[in-house]
Amino acid sequence: MTSTDEKVRYSPEGKRASYTPHSGAQSVQNVLRVLEGRWKLVILFQLFGGQVRRFSDLERAIPGVSQKMLIQQLRQLESDGVVGRIVHHQVPPKVEYHLTEWGQSLCPALDALLLWAEGAPAEVRSKLIEEMPGS
Repeated sequence: MTSTDEKVRYSPEGKRASYTPHSGAQSVQNVLRVLEGRWKLVILFQLFGGQVRRFSDLERAIPGVSQKMLIQQLRQLESDGVVGRIVHHQVPPKVEYHLTEWGQSLCPALDALLLWAEGAPAEVRSKLIEEMPGS
C-alpha cells in the first residue's frame, strides 16, 4: 500500500521534496522567474510588513515606473499568488494591493539574500549592496 502523498503527487506539510542537481537548479530558476522584472522587488518591499497600498500610492512611491509597467508587474505577481488585489466598487474606483500570506513569507528569504551579500568580499560587496545615504 502506498501513502496518500505518493498517490496524489504532492508533498505534505513538513516533508520536503528531494532534488537532483538538475531539478534543484531548474526549480530555483522557476522561482526566480516569479521575481524577475525591473519593478517586482521594489513592489514587494513596498508591501512587506502587512502594508496595503492603493495603486496610486505605489505609483508615487516608485519613481520612474510607468503606469503600464506597474499594472503589468502587479498582474504578474497577482497571477503567481504573491500579491492580492482588492477592488472597492465605488466612483472613482479604488484598488488596493497587499501581499498574500505566501508573498509575505518571502521576506525572510530576501533578508537572507541581503545578509549573504553583506558577507561578500569588499570588492564584490560594493557592487551588490546599495548603501543608504548617510549610513
